[in-house]
Amino acid sequence: MKQLSLILFATFALTACEQQPAGEPVVRSELGEAVPRLLQDPVETLAAEEDDDAVCRSVTFENVPLTHCTADPELHRISTGLAPSSGPNFGTIEGWAAGRDESTIAFVMNGGMYDDALKPIGYFVRDEDRLSELDRGEGSGNFYLKPNGVFFGTGGKWQVLGSNTFFNTIGTRPQFGTQSGPLLVIDGKLHPEIQDNGPSKAIRNGVGIDAQGKAHFVISDAPLSFGQLARYFRDEVKTPNALFLDGNISSLWHPASGRMDKRRVGPLIVVENRGVE
Repeated sequence: MKQLSLILFATFALTACEQQPAGEPVVRSELGEAVPRLLQDPVETLAAEEDDDAVCRSVTFENVPLTHCTADPELHRISTGLAPSSGPNFGTIEGWAAGRDESTIAFVMNGGMYDDALKPIGYFVRDEDRLSELDRGEGSGNFYLKPNGVFFGTGGKWQVLGSNTFFNTIGTRPQFGTQSGPLLVIDGKLHPEIQDNGPSKAIRNGVGIDAQGKAHFVISDAPLSFGQLARYFRDEVKTPNALFLDGNISSLWHPASGRMDKRRVGPLIVVENRGVE
């Protein structure tokens, strides 16, 4: 593997919209406000000249550095998890990873929004156990910017669907599932409420499924707008649907590069290597 490089990005002030009163859901509203990002730790990214078939690779889109990780049903399996709510490194991927065999892990990324207790907001299934119901209600913040959606799957079939479509068409509980919002791309078109390049800039991540059934996870390594992230999925990854996972807390663990982001998270999406038991 070619040499990895470390890129350090600037530190930005964390705005009050990320601090929620005790007991209230962390439902962020970022579409219409400028939201600078506090990077709690240096962001490691892969060298631009790395192998094209690497699971996670560095790309640049509209002058913003991104890390693009791809899960292949033939090579990987996907599950969900929860960051620990207590103990050392609680609320972090690092806390979840403690004691695990990293050779089994392709990568782990934050997988949706959470409340004051780090519990998922909206639909969440782990190992076929539904821990939280589908939320089709009204509310404020990104999660409730309709249509929102669900990333879910069983075995090697993974999908992103709008929450109402999921409710009306999926009758069997999947092995894993997580709800978030908004959808960034809907049937090949950008979400109608997302500006081309709005004033809100933040570290953000999302997921989409391409025509071959591969899952593409994208996390920005510098602040970007919703429109930029949505266009990357539509124009570069060409996923018919793509789902926003979260902003400002977006985190990645990629053992092959040594990257371990340490921001506060709740729901997790775990991508493991097949054939490693």
